[in-house]
Amino acid sequence: MKRVFAAVALAGLLTGSLTACVSSGRTDQSRATGDKVACPVAVDESFTGTVRLGYQEIPNGDLVVKDAGVLETCLPKAKITWSKFASGATVIQAFGSNSLDLGLLGSAAAARALSAPLNIGMKAVWVHDVIGAAESLAVKDPAITTVAGLRGKRIAVPFASTSHYSLLAALTAAGIERDVQLINMQPDAIAAAWRGGDIDAAFIWEPTLSELLKNGHVVTTAAQTAKAGKPTYDLEGARAEFVSANPRFLEVWTAAQNWAVTQINTAPDAAATRISAQLGVPVADIRKQLGEYGYLDAATQAGPAYLGKQLGADLKSSADFLLSQGEIQGVASPEAYAAAVYADAANKVSAR
Repeated sequence: MKRVFAAVALAGLLTGSLTACVSSGRTDQSRATGDKVACPVAVDESFTGTVRLGYQEIPNGDLVVKDAGVLETCLPKAKITWSKFASGATVIQAFGSNSLDLGLLGSAAAARALSAPLNIGMKAVWVHDVIGAAESLAVKDPAITTVAGLRGKRIAVPFASTSHYSLLAALTAAGIERDVQLINMQPDAIAAAWRGGDIDAAFIWEPTLSELLKNGHVVTTAAQTAKAGKPTYDLEGARAEFVSANPRFLEVWTAAQNWAVTQINTAPDAAATRISAQLGVPVADIRKQLGEYGYLDAATQAGPAYLGKQLGADLKSSADFLLSQGEIQGVASPEAYAAAVYADAANKVSAR
């Protein structure tokens, strides 16, 4: 199962189309609240370039920034486009085809991108969130109460995602990694397959997770696999060439994200309202989901526990695990993963 699984995953990354990417933005986002906020740093009219941003429908600061139009306010002469992606795998494809400058992807997808055979020139520039119970293994049969009880069952998960990484870790810990059928599905497809009875379980994130839990239950979470030594994050990745050429943009972008994190942590109702507008999910549901992640300000991220040092080690650890599961062909040196973490912008913002 493992060898076939790896081949399918790699083939999907290398040859899949970009149909999961959908153009979006404030100008055509009818659910946006419309009100904008002041730029948290000095407005920069000198930047006139085009920046292609990729987001996912995950409740974090990226959607707050998007809804508030902060980047457009801070960089009034820039051309900024937002495109929606279904998972980290499609973000990796876009980096590989040079059709995206920055995009949200999970730490497992980032580790995969930086490892053989992909070896994509990418930098991790921000930790959008530390994943907790927001990514969980949902099971439909009420008689199954442990991961081990899923032996012989069909489990859906988006391949090359943080949920995929957490699921593999949970299955390995339970000793059943060779005794289940893993099915590569994007979130919308998982919801449909669950309703149709085509899968027995799924490891997935919000808001799809809440949909499954209407008639299912959780047997383990990303918070639990993190405690077992397999933490996961949602990161912002950027093409290395773009980072080198645009340090000022990265500083402004980071200041906007730092503002959004402050909103989530100090004014969660206002932040949830903005995220709700982007996702079309009730504000009360977003408030609950915000409690299932951890959100870090720039000063925390610039420290040794994250961008300052540990994230590079965590990416290397993720790559080691993916290699052990036949998910990648080779692991780079520890120095390569450390060099793939860009802390300069977080350091500058935190020093303000």
